[in-house]
Amino acid sequence: MLMPKRVKFRKQQRGRMTGKAYRGSRVAFGDFGLKSIEPGWITSRQIESARIAITRRMKRDGKVWIRIFPDKPVSKKPLETRMGKGKGAPEFWVAVIKPGRIMFEVGGVDGTIANEALRLASYKLPVKTKVVSRPDLKGE
Repeated sequence: MLMPKRVKFRKQQRGRMTGKAYRGSRVAFGDFGLKSIEPGWITSRQIESARIAITRRMKRDGKVWIRIFPDKPVSKKPLETRMGKGKGAPEFWVAVIKPGRIMFEVGGVDGTIANEALRLASYKLPVKTKVVSRPDLKGE
């Protein structure tokens, strides 16, 4: 699973997910990308599951870039615990996703295979997505 090696603070507040993603909103490395169209949290397990779906469909040719990283800890209190006694221990890690963020990119494969692989990955994610391509590929 993806998680930071070390962080400055163990626990974080939940925060807000308003606005659009301006950074990371263009296909930069590969030829096709999976873009989010709604905000949400994506866990490290979901990222790994989507990555496996992409690599299996592409039969390990081509290249996959993961453009998101889970760097936000989500804490949880144990079941059947009374109120109070402080914040719970960090349970898992999430990446905060805003609309417009490119999450995965693929390159070195045919367009139909890339579309299919990214479509399969989108089923593993809790946000609505769409497949986009690099702007200079539009003419082909």
